Amino acid sequence: MAKSNVSSLLTSVDDLFTTQAERDTASRETVVDIPLEEISDFPDHPFKVRMDEAMMEMADSIRRYGVLVPGMVRPKPEGGYEMVAGHRRKMGSTLAQKETMPCLVRDLTDDEAIIIMVDSNLQRESLLPSEKAFAYKMKLEAMNRQGQRTDLDETLRPVGAKLRDARSDEQLANTAPDSARQIQRYIRLTYLTHPLLDMVDEGKIAMRPAVELSYLSEKEQITLQEMMELEDCTPSHAQAIKMRRFAEEGKLSEDVIMSIMQEEKPNQKEQFRMPRERISKYFPAGTPAQKIEDTIIKALELYQRQRNRDRER
Repeated sequence: MAKSNVSSLLTSVDDLFTTQAERDTASRETVVDIPLEEISDFPDHPFKVRMDEAMMEMADSIRRYGVLVPGMVRPKPEGGYEMVAGHRRKMGSTLAQKETMPCLVRDLTDDEAIIIMVDSNLQRESLLPSEKAFAYKMKLEAMNRQGQRTDLDETLRPVGAKLRDARSDEQLANTAPDSARQIQRYIRLTYLTHPLLDMVDEGKIAMRPAVELSYLSEKEQITLQEMMELEDCTPSHAQAIKMRRFAEEGKLSEDVIMSIMQEEKPNQKEQFRMPRERISKYFPAGTPAQKIEDTIIKALELYQRQRNRDRER
């Protein structure tokens, strides 16, 4: 390969994994090969390191060429280092059976490290809603601690309200791939229970109804989740708004949730319903609706196989 082509390849890879600020700093700092066992992950790192095809390709590239773009770490008071930028490269190095990884070592405060960690990942494609949600929240809280204004408590005003000047979510939007209003919506997702947030990541609950559901209490969200499993459906945006309204009035009971979820809406599946008390004696108290359904299906399959065998005799 010609020297110019190699240079072009390195530049393109560099652009893929780092920000301009990180590349500018790299030109002024010394790269150190650090044992992987001495590098711990960033606390509450919001970005998932997936064992997907892209990771396998990265591991293969590192196995052949090494890590082309250094990661960034900061020294820990008790010894060792904490990863700030480069978690995927670290995993790729582990898969490639490398013992060390080239890194820039920089003394950073907690808030400085958070901001660099978030900025080095936000431009990546195919981020999950939950990843953006916690990343935006972490960065805005860091900006707040550094003395910049934020208004993280969105419970005092609707998501669509007019934004005020000098808000830090607007400042963040200037360098983020999302608008200030969308950043607000993402941060609201951090108030969802883990099962509901997983459903958002899986595309089972859309963004707009998810934001409305985030205003429900944890108990109300758990009740809703159980109802969704029982009814095999998810709330529309209109239904989510209605639930939030009842919750704010202190009237969102299990019966109200059931009534709202049973309202007809487009493309809803036809349901077969059975009173829970008719089958409750067969299951321990607190058994999830999905597990009850799976058990009943398996029992019916066994029953059908037995009937088929009886007919063949």
